[in-house]
Amino acid sequence: MPRATPRDNLIALADRCVQCGLCLPACPTYSLERLEPQSPRGRIALARGWALDLVEPTAAGDRHLDDCLACRACEAVCPAGVQYGELLVAARGIQRGRRGAGTGQRVIEWLVARPRWLALLFGLYRRLGPLVPAAWRPLPVPPMPTRPMPGPAQATPPRAATGAPSTNVALPRRVQLFTGCVARAYEPPARAALVRLLAALGIAVDVPPDQTCCGALHSHAGNLQAADALAARNRSAFASPPSPTGAASAATTPILTLATGCHESVARAVSGRSFDALDFLDRHADRLAFAPLAERIALHLPCTQRNVVGSVPALRRLLARVPELQVLELDAGHGCCGAAGSAMLLDPQRADAFRQPLLDQLRASGATAVLSANIGCRLHLANGAAVPVQHPLELLADQLQAAPIRPPH
Repeated sequence: MPRATPRDNLIALADRCVQCGLCLPACPTYSLERLEPQSPRGRIALARGWALDLVEPTAAGDRHLDDCLACRACEAVCPAGVQYGELLVAARGIQRGRRGAGTGQRVIEWLVARPRWLALLFGLYRRLGPLVPAAWRPLPVPPMPTRPMPGPAQATPPRAATGAPSTNVALPRRVQLFTGCVARAYEPPARAALVRLLAALGIAVDVPPDQTCCGALHSHAGNLQAADALAARNRSAFASPPSPTGAASAATTPILTLATGCHESVARAVSGRSFDALDFLDRHADRLAFAPLAERIALHLPCTQRNVVGSVPALRRLLARVPELQVLELDAGHGCCGAAGSAMLLDPQRADAFRQPLLDQLRASGATAVLSANIGCRLHLANGAAVPVQHPLELLADQLQAAPIRPPH
């Protein structure tokens, strides 16, 4: 029996669509342009037509597929269970094989797959970026580097808040942390915050040195071969024992991710071992105590967090543990900031059009900071926001309160 080809798989995925149109109101690009080819239903029909040789590929058709933000809001509301994310990647893979990729996309993919070159580039940008007018900067200037993340880290014994209910979820002694590519330069505060929160739980953190980009940026652009290669490198990097003594098994050590945009790719590479850091902390949150914070903050919920990872309830519960904190969720314009991986760099005007409703809502809210759990969204929002943009873990770590050890019964 002949094996199914990529076109066969694409047709099978597209055939699940019943063309009901319930996805249209959820789609940011359709809401912006009100064109059927800019909707999930239109893109599915287009990709199916290409795969069956019923429609001739054109530059206009390519643009409609290129414009998709891969937010997967359509997938979340689809009554037929269409796996739109998988379909989009398959369609873009076939599209890339036919027409290739632009220079900008190829350069970005090359850089993020080479952490050392990327680190040199960001080091230069850290020095020269402040000399460039803010309106001309493609990304915020990276923060100053902190001391390197530890190898096998030491953690203090866990403490429980007085009166807190005991947890039935077992605590691992160690976890491994995925750091990604761009996030290595931009997320030292978020990584330090996670280390502090885990130390309060008595959990040590290991950072495998040979890990690389998750490959999401490559797969979303149709470069499936590169995405598979990066997944293999990460699988190998996280397979080594997390402890020098080998006391902990690499096969069972949890792997935590900070960026919701990376999580799905990491999960596929290290099947069964990856956890969103917010979900992981929420499972053990009854062991933590937080000081009050009488401020209003704005919460941005990335598309990947809402529609793919599903850690929004965990994040809401964690923030609710901070007494007196007021949380306003940014939901204008479908809540999508338009960053969409490399789109904010390659098509900045279009990306800014999706971001603007959120910035307007933020400006009117009086919030003193923005929290967002995805690195791409934070960078894009920070380039337009007048208040700090942070990972939610940074606020939680800042409010972490040393809890007294529960007295013996």
